[in-house]
Amino acid sequence: MPKKLQQDLVTCQYFNWRLGRRDGGVFQADGRSNQVNVGRHSLATDDRTEALDALRQLDMTMAVKFGLANAAVLQAPESMLPLDVGIKLYMDSVQLPPAMGGASKTTFKRYRAVFDKFKVFATKRQVRHWQSVSKRILEGYGGWRDEEEYAPASLYLEINTIKQTINWLIREGHLPESAKINLAVKKVGDSDAFCYRPEHVNAIMGHAFGIPDLHWLGNAIVGLVYTGLRISELAQLRWAAIDLDQKVIRIIDNSGSTAKANDLVQMSTKTHRSRILPIHPELLRILGTIAHHPDGRVFHGPWGGVLKPDTVRRVLVDAVLTPLKSKFPGQPGFRSFIEGRLHSFRHFFCSKCADEGVPELVVMRWLGHSTSRMVQHYYHLHDDESQRQMNKLTSVGGPITVS
Repeated sequence: MPKKLQQDLVTCQYFNWRLGRRDGGVFQADGRSNQVNVGRHSLATDDRTEALDALRQLDMTMAVKFGLANAAVLQAPESMLPLDVGIKLYMDSVQLPPAMGGASKTTFKRYRAVFDKFKVFATKRQVRHWQSVSKRILEGYGGWRDEEEYAPASLYLEINTIKQTINWLIREGHLPESAKINLAVKKVGDSDAFCYRPEHVNAIMGHAFGIPDLHWLGNAIVGLVYTGLRISELAQLRWAAIDLDQKVIRIIDNSGSTAKANDLVQMSTKTHRSRILPIHPELLRILGTIAHHPDGRVFHGPWGGVLKPDTVRRVLVDAVLTPLKSKFPGQPGFRSFIEGRLHSFRHFFCSKCADEGVPELVVMRWLGHSTSRMVQHYYHLHDDESQRQMNKLTSVGGPITVS
């Protein structure tokens, strides 16, 4: 009677395998217990080290066969491209000057954050090379982020960043054409971000200006409320860009300029478009109370330091929104006051423009957008304004009589 086959459980990148042999014979790999039955196979060697190498190759072969991996994973080990190496190659190309097709510093940081999160997921899935990044892996990553209730727009950005990285690596010859991934990700059309109402904004500003240590935040909020600027643009704003005589702010994107850094303060906008924005009287009043700092910036953070978006966001939530939360309770199934963020002030600015009849073309110029579709992305018609517009409709005939 043959001896019982002694087996060890070996977890590879795609499947679990029972590895064993009888009486010192050749090793066998049994993968029938997986969700996908990948069968039992001889590894054609009685040497354990060679058997483990053969098992890893078998694991990839079965993954390709059952559509879990690209055929690119079957390349020779020395030609496999590690994730970190591919990321560095791509990020080096992104760091080129904007005039040469490179990305802005903000975009660079956003890409870096995407890769940091993707590497965490890849490590959990034992994905070490770009050839192992398949459609199945990206779908798994999307599901992982969705479980964390990640914003759809952010998920769209992350998946497409990884896809465009793979496409770039293919174009540059670092990956074979078979590594290309066809995975459609639906772009979010309308914004589901919370939009403040006037009573919210009044309470926020009143709270911030009511606490001396938060006056810096109050100044920044006034800047956001009456300009619609992004927080990154507000943080870069210099006194040199403000013309108090003409009462305008010149938002200048010179990120593509060839001038030396010593001759020009580098500034950038998300769309790389410059624009001129009139100064609202309330903002003009606040600007008159802000002392000029040696660094030339208009708005500053706590203790006079550089205004950092992450710091502003954290203090807004912890020191303002949370204390005020009980005044503005939300409704189940709808976004509420406590979920407002810095970008919500941009939504509020655009909503207020819509409510008060500012032409879309004007708002487009103020916000720095080239199409009305992007302006409509921010337009929120509040319930009271909606009711006011409904009341303008004339009745059809006389009053309705119900017998």
